[in-house]
Amino acid sequence: MRQNPWMESARDVRQLPKAHLHLHFTGSMRPGTLLELADRYGVHLPDALRGGTPPKLRATDERGWFRFQRLYDIARSCLRSPEDIRRLVREAAEEDVRDGSRWLEIQVDPTSYAPRLGGLIPAIEIILDAVEGASRETGLGMRVVIAANRMKHPLEARTLARLAVRYADRGVVGFGLSNDERRGFARDFDRAFAIARRGGLLAAPHGGELAGPDSVADCLDDLRAGRVGHGVRAAEEPRLLARLAEHQVTCEVCPASNVALGVYDRAEDVPLRTLFEAGVPMALGADDPLLFGSRLAAQYEIARRYHGFTDAELAELARQSVRGSRAPESVRKGLLADIDAWLAAPPPGGVAGTGS
Repeated sequence: MRQNPWMESARDVRQLPKAHLHLHFTGSMRPGTLLELADRYGVHLPDALRGGTPPKLRATDERGWFRFQRLYDIARSCLRSPEDIRRLVREAAEEDVRDGSRWLEIQVDPTSYAPRLGGLIPAIEIILDAVEGASRETGLGMRVVIAANRMKHPLEARTLARLAVRYADRGVVGFGLSNDERRGFARDFDRAFAIARRGGLLAAPHGGELAGPDSVADCLDDLRAGRVGHGVRAAEEPRLLARLAEHQVTCEVCPASNVALGVYDRAEDVPLRTLFEAGVPMALGADDPLLFGSRLAAQYEIARRYHGFTDAELAELARQSVRGSRAPESVRKGLLADIDAWLAAPPPGGVAGTGS
């Protein structure tokens, strides 16, 4: 572990203004909410979801990924009404605000919710209404990234891309590609991403987590990604790191998730320093707090505790999250100014301007 000499007088990372760019819809649910909804609908939850502690996961093999996906699908089956959707989004926003998030881009595959919400278009509209309402109630800036499922046919992805563009004026800012990146090829979804880009949406596919650096390169080459979900495996290829840095492609890095899924054995093994020192912009994210047990501020604590990030460096990570977002320019400027103010304020027991 790389110790930070300023730990005892470090500023509170929950007070550090930041943007949250990698949070999945069902995965954002509070464990207590899952228990309540499961009881309401008579859904039998396995012990891994009822125990009050994160389940033990390791998705680096096919069996482990299947178990992770099964737990996620069971949790998602408890979201059955518009009120359930509104509750999930409102609570996710409340948790983000508590952790210092000022801007959230939540990712969702609406096809997974459509059967219980009256169809695909009603599902999208219910989700967008919930996001608009939660943003109004909590003061958190919120937008949506609509994601296609890599395990489904690329034609479905094209349909989703067209709908995502259609709802760009309702808060959809990006188009993603999720699920097991070891399945299929990114290029199979190139036409869907072309539709999304032509419609002004950010291309933000997953890559470089369960699969190696080639999957990050595929996101850049085949999908023209402006952001990459995860992307940490790029650390294994110096030329790819240089490319990400040169083009300032933000990687949505989720340290707790990487360890929970077995991508790295320990928090200190996640290559945060490698990416940071190579100049690759990062936006730390919580991914699926329901299954991984930690939210946004905890990712910054990992950077501090296990990688020796100083407060000045944590502030720079927060700036990178803001720059990588689709927040309006006025929101960005305000956030960047507030990050500077956080850093300028004296730390507990310290003196402002120490760079701690």
